Amino acid sequence: MSKVEEFEELRPLLFSIAYRILGSVGEAEDAVQETWLRFDATATRPTSAKAYLSAAVTRISIDVLRSARVRREEYVGPWFPEPLLDDPYQDPERAVELAESVSIAALVLLERLSPLERAVFVLREVFGFGFDEVAAAVERSEAACRQLLVRARRHMEAGRPRFAPARGDREELASRFLDALGAGDLAGLRELLAADVSMVGDGGGKGPQLSRAVVGIEKVARLLTSSFPVMTRIGVTYEAHELNGGPGAIFRDRDGRVLHTLALDVADGRIRAIRLIINPDKLGHLGPVGDAWAVDREVRQLMRAAARPPEA
Repeated sequence: MSKVEEFEELRPLLFSIAYRILGSVGEAEDAVQETWLRFDATATRPTSAKAYLSAAVTRISIDVLRSARVRREEYVGPWFPEPLLDDPYQDPERAVELAESVSIAALVLLERLSPLERAVFVLREVFGFGFDEVAAAVERSEAACRQLLVRARRHMEAGRPRFAPARGDREELASRFLDALGAGDLAGLRELLAADVSMVGDGGGKGPQLSRAVVGIEKVARLLTSSFPVMTRIGVTYEAHELNGGPGAIFRDRDGRVLHTLALDVADGRIRAIRLIINPDKLGHLGPVGDAWAVDREVRQLMRAAARPPEA
């Protein structure tokens, strides 16, 4: 097998490792490309291409994450990962770990970890690498990696939901949610939302976003039923789509350009979080990006006109 063939066979795994460490589709693709350049430049073939390439993409991702964390500390508003439509790496023996680890909720939790903790957690807990392989990848002792994993698990377990619903249940709940959203059905939305539901948007200062998280059934339901039906009146459409292994939707303007994504975090039979990714820098890999600011202005104008009392 040639170097190119060997690398392409492992590309899905390398991207999946990098994406979970970085939370960015673009940065993960760049890390994989840099890994190829290093592999191509090696004078001798490594004994294990998988071990060599996995270690290389991990180290590159750690370096990128360290610099990215500085930018994220200065980020305007909450930071969410770039939405991922499909995880290219599939392993039936680790299907549960892979699905859980790529969810937006899990990636947000991973942001709490240091770059080393995050890398160790991803390699060991998600992909099942041996501690010897993990230690070689992050250039630390096995004992140090075990301690890093203990700390990482503690942070992750503290934020996980008590009960993860079956895939079919999540899809059915998401379908009902989108139906109620399109119909402006306030009562229908109330039935689907958790008592402490929150709705948060990531605009990054480059797209319209909520000034703060909207929390609670009544506030979230009323905001959704007042704004989304108006969006459909001006030609905005949305389609149900799996995002990061969970239920969600992609919203488009009247010309079919992407405005934002909506991801639902489901637990205990209710929707406990609604996350909107509006920053156009995070949507380009989904297709042409629309002007969310223009749509927001038009929606607000129509909502103000509807609220204005009729002239005598």
